[in-house]
Amino acid sequence: MYHGGARATDAEDVRVTGRSSVRRAAARLVSVPGGTSVVDSKMILRQRTASIGDWLAFQPGVYAPAATGDNDVHLSMRGSGIQSGTGSGRVGTLILIDDLPASRTGGTPSELLEPLGLQYIEIFRGGNGFDVGSLQLGGAINLHTLTGYEAKTYQARIEAGSFGYVKEQLSSGKVIGKSDYYISVTNSYRSGYQQNTKVSNFGVNFNYGYKFNDSVDTRFFFRYRQSFEGQPNYLTRAQIATNPRQARVGYTNTYTELPGTKYFGNRTRIRVDGKSDLELGFTYIDAPMDHHLATLRLPMNVIAASGIINYTRKDNFSGHKSNTTIGVYTTVNVGNNVYNYRVRSPSAYSAYGLPMGTLVNRWLRWGSNTVFHVSNDTEVLKNVWLTTGGALSYSPRSGSTTYPVQNHFGINPLYFAPRGGFRYQITPDIRIYGNVTRSVQPPTDYDILSGTQYQSGPAKGLNEGFQRLKPQTATTFEIGSEGTFKGQHWSISYYHSSVRNELLSVMTATSALYNTSVLSNASPTTHQGVELGLSHKIFKWDGNEIYLMHAYTYQNFRYNHDPNFGHNRLPGIPEHFYQAQLHADFKNGFYSSVDVEVASSIYATYDNKAKSAPYHIYNLTFGYLWPQKSRRVYLQLHNLANKHYATAVIPVYTATHGDAAAEMPGDGFGIFAGIDVGFE
Repeated sequence: MYHGGARATDAEDVRVTGRSSVRRAAARLVSVPGGTSVVDSKMILRQRTASIGDWLAFQPGVYAPAATGDNDVHLSMRGSGIQSGTGSGRVGTLILIDDLPASRTGGTPSELLEPLGLQYIEIFRGGNGFDVGSLQLGGAINLHTLTGYEAKTYQARIEAGSFGYVKEQLSSGKVIGKSDYYISVTNSYRSGYQQNTKVSNFGVNFNYGYKFNDSVDTRFFFRYRQSFEGQPNYLTRAQIATNPRQARVGYTNTYTELPGTKYFGNRTRIRVDGKSDLELGFTYIDAPMDHHLATLRLPMNVIAASGIINYTRKDNFSGHKSNTTIGVYTTVNVGNNVYNYRVRSPSAYSAYGLPMGTLVNRWLRWGSNTVFHVSNDTEVLKNVWLTTGGALSYSPRSGSTTYPVQNHFGINPLYFAPRGGFRYQITPDIRIYGNVTRSVQPPTDYDILSGTQYQSGPAKGLNEGFQRLKPQTATTFEIGSEGTFKGQHWSISYYHSSVRNELLSVMTATSALYNTSVLSNASPTTHQGVELGLSHKIFKWDGNEIYLMHAYTYQNFRYNHDPNFGHNRLPGIPEHFYQAQLHADFKNGFYSSVDVEVASSIYATYDNKAKSAPYHIYNLTFGYLWPQKSRRVYLQLHNLANKHYATAVIPVYTATHGDAAAEMPGDGFGIFAGIDVGFE
């Protein structure tokens, strides 16, 4: 959690030169009347950086465990993403990369979220992502890449350790006149803690910027990533307690190949005058994927294009400061994305005499998301700001089954989402805030293929038809405070969401076999919780300091009078999640930290008859950063007690004998070390 001394006065003009990009980001977030935070790479790079989950640790309100150590982080904020689990797309939270949309109608490709090469991350929890185009329940996360202005001319980093883990990075960044560039090449491999969890990745992250003058600049972005991920499926609580390194029976040779995801983007910023700014941007994502399932193979390709237009203006009316934001965010699937289920195991289809590669089922999907949003932030009284806004969401979806039957389905939902809030800046360092926000989350274009299933023939068990799903809507109330006093920083938010038509999925034995799920709109549900972050110095002497950081998240998600489940809690997310780190920095360059992660048990079924075991794990890190030089070495010990625990739970419908195959084990005890060297 970064606070970095950002004050209310910093928010008046975040364009002032001389401040770091991270400091400017923190200043921008001061003007948001709700829960936000900034993550600085300087804190993260002190230790292993295997996945984006390492960046999102110690952030109140964020639950992001990296299941099986791969790219597929189980991301959830305020109950978002329960239905998507650790699938290939992050759903329920808008993901931006350098202010540009990386989320498609089917979620954000996990392979785009390589953390090395990032400078900082902005986190907007819940409705506080409104001004960046997010109407989703979880909010928004904005990843910011290094540029030539912040990067070292040459940088090399290598990490290695237990479970066959190796990760390498070479990067370079430089300013050349009015231009600058940054390029990062990463390569990683992990044989895996659990059976069949081998992961390998290769990626390139490049951007080039050109500043025409003080008023106009543009930047081009390119990302490429190819991956291989073993898929061990899910275990029961008893299996994890006994042997967490086993794969589920029948899933020792299942995997996913991502032969090369390509991401192109451009962002152009124009300072229209001293009061207003215009931002234009677009992205293009080509994400092929090939699932090798237990009996079938599912090759597919999802191509999407997105664009943004944002206009911001600062005014002063009769002595009252007023800031206005107008924006449009849109993403659309390019063409019909085709899904072909083909025979992978001929023995499973011996009754039909089907050879390998035979087409079993084909369907197509299409969709788009468009959000038009307007908001205003006005100082109605001294240090008292009132925020008002509204957004229109239009999210058509359609799909067609073309083999072995033919049918078509389409929906065209249009919704309005208002937002209102306030913030009172008690001092430049202390504020209180509150807001009421309407969220709208349409089903993904994949979700609607959750209708009837084939009852006979080679396609038996696969989805035949489509389901008329309604968008998930919610009204969320939030109140909280953030501030710094005598070097002690805090942030606390309480929120309450009344959710209608929540999009919830359930995994069955059949759906697990075919990499699908049964998804529907739930009866009314309630999400409420507390997000608490604390950071304080314990002791400081002669240039040395010891400080303690806490992040606690309370999440109470439940049904309201459901005819089948009554007031049961929603499965998949822990009710209590706590992380803390005690850190010591010494002026001679040595540093060390000990941290703890504690989670309550997680319900694994909607009937609440099965749940994972609660856990607590401890980690220890030692490092040395050469003073005044970009050279670092570190040693990290993970899960010191070798605790057996579930790092992610993917809900199923009911329990069998009090247990359910719905859990993914976390890593056991591991030792990791790294070296990071940079120079001009």
